[in-house]
Amino acid sequence: MLALRTATKGCGVWGRCLVQVSPARRLLTTASSSKRDPFFMETPRARDSVFTAQDTFLRRHVGPRPEQIEHILKTLGYSSVDEFVSKTVPEEVLLSESSFDESAMPALSESELARRGRELASQNQVFRSYIGMGYSNTEVPPVIMRNVLENPAWYTSYTPYQAEISQGRLESLLNYQTLVKSLTGLDISNASLLDEGTAAGEAMILALNCVKDKKRNVFLVDENVLPQTLAVLQGRAMGFGIEVITSKLHDNGKAALPLEHKERIMGVLVQYPDVNGTLVDWAPLAKEVKELGGLLIAATDLLALTMIKSPGEWGADVAVGNAGRFGVPPGYGGPQAGFFAASDAIKRRMPGRLIGVSRDADGRPAYRLSLQTREQHIRREKATSNICTAQALLANMSAMYAVYHGPRGLRRIAAKVHALTIVLKKQLEQLGAKVVNRDGAFFDTLTIEAPASKVHKEAAAKRINLRRISDDHVGVTLDETVSVEDMTDVINSFARAMSKPEIAAQDLVASTMEQGLSAESLDSLSFDTSFARTSPYLTQPVFNSHHSETALLRYIHSLQNKDLSLVHAMIPLGSCTMKLNSTSSMNMLSFPEYHAIHPFVPLDQVQGYQTLIKELEDDLAKLTGFAAVSLQPNSGAQGEFAGLSVIRAYFDAQGQQHRHVCLIPTSAHGTNPASAVMAGMKVVSVKTLPDGTIDLDDLREKAEKHKDVLAASMITEPGTTGIYFPKIKEAISIVHEFGGQVYLDGANLQAQVGVTNPVVMGADVTHLNLHKTFSIPHGGGGPGVGPIGVKAHLAPYLPGHPVVKTGGENAIEPVSAAPWGSASILTIAWAYIRMLGWHGIRTSTIMALLNANYVKERIQHKYKVKYVGKHGNVAHELLVDVAEFQQCGVQVMDVAKRLIDYGFHPPTCSWPISTGLLIEITESEPFEEIERLVDALLHIADEVQEISEGKQPKDINLLKMAPHTIESLTAENWDRPYSRERAVFPVPALRKNKFWPPVSRIDDAYGDRNLVCECGTVESLSLIHI
Repeated sequence: MLALRTATKGCGVWGRCLVQVSPARRLLTTASSSKRDPFFMETPRARDSVFTAQDTFLRRHVGPRPEQIEHILKTLGYSSVDEFVSKTVPEEVLLSESSFDESAMPALSESELARRGRELASQNQVFRSYIGMGYSNTEVPPVIMRNVLENPAWYTSYTPYQAEISQGRLESLLNYQTLVKSLTGLDISNASLLDEGTAAGEAMILALNCVKDKKRNVFLVDENVLPQTLAVLQGRAMGFGIEVITSKLHDNGKAALPLEHKERIMGVLVQYPDVNGTLVDWAPLAKEVKELGGLLIAATDLLALTMIKSPGEWGADVAVGNAGRFGVPPGYGGPQAGFFAASDAIKRRMPGRLIGVSRDADGRPAYRLSLQTREQHIRREKATSNICTAQALLANMSAMYAVYHGPRGLRRIAAKVHALTIVLKKQLEQLGAKVVNRDGAFFDTLTIEAPASKVHKEAAAKRINLRRISDDHVGVTLDETVSVEDMTDVINSFARAMSKPEIAAQDLVASTMEQGLSAESLDSLSFDTSFARTSPYLTQPVFNSHHSETALLRYIHSLQNKDLSLVHAMIPLGSCTMKLNSTSSMNMLSFPEYHAIHPFVPLDQVQGYQTLIKELEDDLAKLTGFAAVSLQPNSGAQGEFAGLSVIRAYFDAQGQQHRHVCLIPTSAHGTNPASAVMAGMKVVSVKTLPDGTIDLDDLREKAEKHKDVLAASMITEPGTTGIYFPKIKEAISIVHEFGGQVYLDGANLQAQVGVTNPVVMGADVTHLNLHKTFSIPHGGGGPGVGPIGVKAHLAPYLPGHPVVKTGGENAIEPVSAAPWGSASILTIAWAYIRMLGWHGIRTSTIMALLNANYVKERIQHKYKVKYVGKHGNVAHELLVDVAEFQQCGVQVMDVAKRLIDYGFHPPTCSWPISTGLLIEITESEPFEEIERLVDALLHIADEVQEISEGKQPKDINLLKMAPHTIESLTAENWDRPYSRERAVFPVPALRKNKFWPPVSRIDDAYGDRNLVCECGTVESLSLIHI
C-alpha cells in the first residue's frame, strides 16, 4: 500500500496524477481501486479521459456506496463480487463480464442523455392531427400534468393491494369508476383496462362466458368499428374458438341483425359514434340481441356522452372505450386508460380491477380492491382473463380532468367540439364537397367526398394530418384544441384541393356567429330528441367542488398524502421490482414531440420515434440474446399472450395445429396459466420439488405423455420461489426434445440481465417487464409494457397492425390497439438502458442480488427463508415462510400490516405460498434503508416472540391491531395491552420521519358482501357501518 500511496500523492480530485505512471503501477492502482469500488461508481477507470462526464448515472442509480458494498460482501462471507456471483448464478448459464463487448452498449451521462433525447425529439414533427380513429388531442391542465403525471408521489406507487396505505389513489380511481359509470349510464365500472381494443376483447370473452349454449360462438362486429379494435378481437377470438364476423348492422340509420347469424350470436359490438362519425340509434338492435340471450357491447366516446344518450339508456350491456381525451395526450398510441362498464347482472364476471368501499376496524369508510378472488393469479387456468397491470396513472389523470371541469365544463368542451364540427360541415358544403354525415347524426367526426390525395397534400403543407379513407373520401375529427386558425387551415386545405376560394379567419368567425354559434350558445346546443342526452351525470360532490386551480391542487395533494410511494420508503414487493424511476429518464415524457403525436401519422413525421424504437429493440435484443423484439404488448400479461400466440402461429405454419398443451410448473408466474388458456392451450401443471426447483422427472413424464400435442412450456426463471434453477438448460431441453417451444417468463428478468440471458438458457421466447427491470414506473397500477423477444424462427410471427405496418412478414393479429403499444413511455426504458450501458445494467443486477442476500443473511436467524440455492444464496428476492408464527395466532397479513407501522410498504403477501412474504430489494435502495427494513423485521419477530411467551395476548396485540393511525393514538381511551409509544414509534427513528396510515385495518369480507363501487357523499358513505 505504501507504493500505491506514493503513486497517488499530489493527485487531483480523482486521484489522477499529472506525472507519467508506469503500466505496472497503473495496473496496481486500478486493481486496488477495483477491489474497493468494484463497480467504478466513485472511482474512474484507467481508460477514462479528463473529458469524461461527471454526471454519470450509475452512481446515482445504485443505492449502496462502495464501502457499504464491501461490508455486504464481508457479511455474506465473500472476498469479491466475482466470487459472490459465481456462487449465486448457476455456472452453466453465467455470463462473464468479458462475454459482452461493452463498447456495443456504452453508457451516456445524464446530460448526454438529455441532449440525445432532444436530438431525437427534433426529428419528430408535431403536426396538427385530426385523424380520429379513437385518438384525439386534448388540453392537459398544467395542474394535472405537473402534480400527477410528473409527480413521483403518484407515479412510483404500486397497485393498491395494501389498501390502508393507498387510500388516495383508491379514492381517485373510484372517481374514475364513477365518471365512467355515470357517463355510460351503466351500473358499474372497473378501474381501467389497457386500451379500447383490449377492453373490447375482454367484453367479447365475457359475452361468450355468459351464454349457456356453447354452440353460440359468433361475435358480430359492425363494419364501422375501429379497424384496430376489430384486429385485436380477431386475435383474441382464436384461443376461445370464437368466430368474429363483420357485418353491416344498419342501413340509413336503421339498425337490425342479419338473419343468417341469429341462431349463433352470443354478442354484438357497435361503435357509438362510429369510425366515420355517424350516430345510429342502436336501441332496436340491443333489444334483438337481448332477446337472443346475447350481450350488446358499445364502444363509445366519453366526451360525446355528455351530449348524446348513454349506452345504458338505449340498452347496451357493456360499454368500452378510451378515456384519453379526458386530459391524457395521444402519446403516439399510449398509454391511455381504457374503460369498461357493465350492467349489474354481470358485475361479478367483469374483468379488471374494481375499487369498492368497505370499512376499517374503527367503522370508518375505507376504500379497497374488491372481489380479488376473480384475479388471474388466484384463479390461474380457471381465469377467463389474464388482466394484471391496468392504466391507473392515466385513469387518475382522466378522473382529475373530470373533477377539474365538472359536468358543466365537460359539456361545454363537448359542445364546442360539436359546434366546430357543425361549422366545418357547412363550410365544406359551401365549397361544393359532399359530407356523408347527415345533420344531427354526428358529434365530432365527418366523412367527406373529396379528391383525397390533393386534400392530404394541401393539409400536409399546413402541417395537418387528416384521416386517409380512400381515393375519394377524407375523414376529419375535431377536438378541444382546435383554434380558429386551425379550422381555417383545415377548410382551406379542401378549398385549395378543389380550386375554390379560401376563407379568412375573421370571415370564419363572422360565419359562425351568423349560424347562431357562439360561446354563449354552447350551454343550449343540443341534439334532437332521438340522440339528445337528458339524464343527469356526475352529480356527486367531488365533480362539483374543485374547479379552481388552488382547489384542485389541494385535492390532489390531500390524496397524495394518504399514499405510501417510493418518495417515502422502500417498497420491497417480491416479483415487482420497485426500483428508482429516475427524473432524467422521465423527462422526455413531458416533451410534446413525444406525447402529442397521433399513432397513425405518416412515418416520415416520426423519424425520431422510429430511431428510438429501433434502438430500444436492439438494446433489448442484445440483453436477452434474441433475434427480434416486439414492443407492442402494453403489459406483462399481454406479453405472455403475445408470446404464446406467436408459438401457436409458428406451429400452425408448420401444419401442427394440433399442438395445444402447455406445461406450467407451479413455481411459474401467477398470470401464466390464464395467458395459456387465452391462447387456446390446455394447461398441464408440473410439480415443484421441496427445494423450490422444477421436478424434472415430472416434467419429462408429462412432456413425453403429451409429446404429440405438446406446444409449449412456460417457465419463470428465477422461479417465484426466489432462487435460480441450476438445471434450467436441462428443463428447456426436455421440452424441446418432445417438440415443444419454451416461453421463459420475464417477470424476474431483473436477476438475469447482464449475468445470464434467456437464449443462453435455451428459451425460444420471453416477455420483458419494462415497468420492472427497465424502470418504467408502476403508476399505482399501470401503465406497464411487456415486449417480447424471440428467436429467429419465431420472428416472422411478431404482432402486426392493420393501420401501420409492424411485426413480422407473417404477423399475428395485434395484441394492443396501437402499433407500438404504449409508445410514449418507451422513452423511459430507452433512457434507462442508455444511461446505464452494459456495465451499469450488469452492476444493477448484481447489486439486486447482493441486497437480497444481505437481507436473507441478516434475518434468517429469526425467519425461515423457504428456499436457497446450492451455495445457500437466493436470487434477487427471498421467500420468507411465517407458517411457524401461526401457532401464536399470527398470520401473514398481521406481519404485513405491522410493517406499515414501521413505515414500510409490505412485501408480496401469501404468494407464491399462502404463508409467504416475498421480499425483493432493488439495486436503487440506499444501504441505510435496507438496514431499516432489516431492523423492522427483527423487531416484529421479537414482538411475535412476546406473544409466544404470553407477554401479549393472541387476539389483541401489536400485530393484530396494526396498522395504528393518529386517530387511534389520540383516542381518549387506550385499552390495549401495550403502550401508545410502542404502537406507533417502535423504533426511535420514526419520531423524526413517520408515514401515518389514514385508516386502520380494512374489513375485506365486508366490502365484498356489500359492494359499493362509486363515490358518493360523506354522509352516504358513513352509513356503510350501520
